[in-house]
Amino acid sequence: MDEALRAVADPTRRAILRLVRNDERAAGDIAEEFPSMSRPAVSQHLRVLTDAGLLEVRRDGNRRLYRSRPEGLRDAVAFIDEMWSDHLSRLKHAAEREEWPARTRARRRKP
Repeated sequence: MDEALRAVADPTRRAILRLVRNDERAAGDIAEEFPSMSRPAVSQHLRVLTDAGLLEVRRDGNRRLYRSRPEGLRDAVAFIDEMWSDHLSRLKHAAEREEWPARTRARRRKP
């Protein structure tokens, strides 16, 4: 999980993941999306994402085709969901505590 979170902390890597989310793309096609970056720099980002388990690589002749591996983020998503759910639960209870006195007062005012 730590390696995946470190990998997605970089905005370029998140952009790469968005590019390959639904379609397999060649490394050269991915690099063309980042004209201000050298191809070796893009290759390094691809390597980090692959090592983190977020990309799958397939060779097609001399090309490397990359595709997203959503399961690579499974542990990170579970952790975030757990943290978010805990906060939502606390917020729900706090809201209910605030709402309860208001409902009671409103019922008492009705004839």
